[in-house]
Amino acid sequence: MATILVTGVTGQLGHFVAEFLSARNHTVWGLVRQSTIGRDVGNRALPYQPITGDLLDEYSLLSTLEQVRPDRIFNFGAQSFIPASWSQPILTAQYTGLGVVRLLEAMRRAAPHCRFLQAGSSELFARAERSPQDENTPIKPMNPYGIAKAFAFHTVRAYREQYALRATNAIFFTNESRRRSPEFVFRKVTRAVAEIVAGRREMLSLGNLETVRDWGYAPEYAALSIAMLDDAPADDFVVATGEGHTVRELVTQAFGLVGLDWQKHVQVDETLVRRSEVVPLIGDSRKLSRALGTAPRVRFQDVLKILLAHDLRLLGCEVPFDDPESRLALT
Repeated sequence: MATILVTGVTGQLGHFVAEFLSARNHTVWGLVRQSTIGRDVGNRALPYQPITGDLLDEYSLLSTLEQVRPDRIFNFGAQSFIPASWSQPILTAQYTGLGVVRLLEAMRRAAPHCRFLQAGSSELFARAERSPQDENTPIKPMNPYGIAKAFAFHTVRAYREQYALRATNAIFFTNESRRRSPEFVFRKVTRAVAEIVAGRREMLSLGNLETVRDWGYAPEYAALSIAMLDDAPADDFVVATGEGHTVRELVTQAFGLVGLDWQKHVQVDETLVRRSEVVPLIGDSRKLSRALGTAPRVRFQDVLKILLAHDLRLLGCEVPFDDPESRLALT
């Protein structure tokens, strides 16, 4: 059995990775800041053992790795909300960018044998000139979060080449789950639809309805994260479904699943409109498929049904469609 360290363990990908590995009887440690202890407990036992540390503090990271001696490190720790990266650009750079340097330096000193996965983002390609994007697409971010992720991406490559570390960049395109925060648009939509069905609100405000995203299923991406470290060479891999959908499609289908006309409940708020990318952010996962023999298979419609069914149940509402979550269970 392996010893695992997961950063960002209270987020959706980090939590699912910890859950899956714990179920396989691996020893899983979750790096948490002192201020977050207890946040993820709820009514269930945690799928990891909390250990205090901080991506801002290189000494705490070195101490953690010396104590844990991990065989695998999954780094999902980041300030990942793009609007917040504009209001907190320096903090975003520290956590999302420089935090990776601190972690790799600690790994180089205390656990050089370890395999390392860095969670990248499709925001690396925000100014891409072609679609879909793959591992050879030029990196052109356009916000502080994407810039910090670009720094982290190149740092992983450099440490892999300079020190022969087994460090992998997983470039995750947008992925969703029931653990997703409603500040992100997909969950914002499903939560609002459920609240409208429950009679708790009437309207939903959104930004650009023509924005295109490649939306995948977070539990599946977590399972692929584990497979990348177990079965693939240290490299760079895009993780994406290869399908793009607009926010307009999202609201049309979400409201349609509960028999409502979205145009009666959705309004565009110009203050929420972000500058659009040059081309749609859609990923090409063929390299991942060649390395692992598999790639993301859960599609947009199933992800939407899973999240909407979850939000309807949270509010005590009937689910008027088939919920595919049980047949897509991943471990």
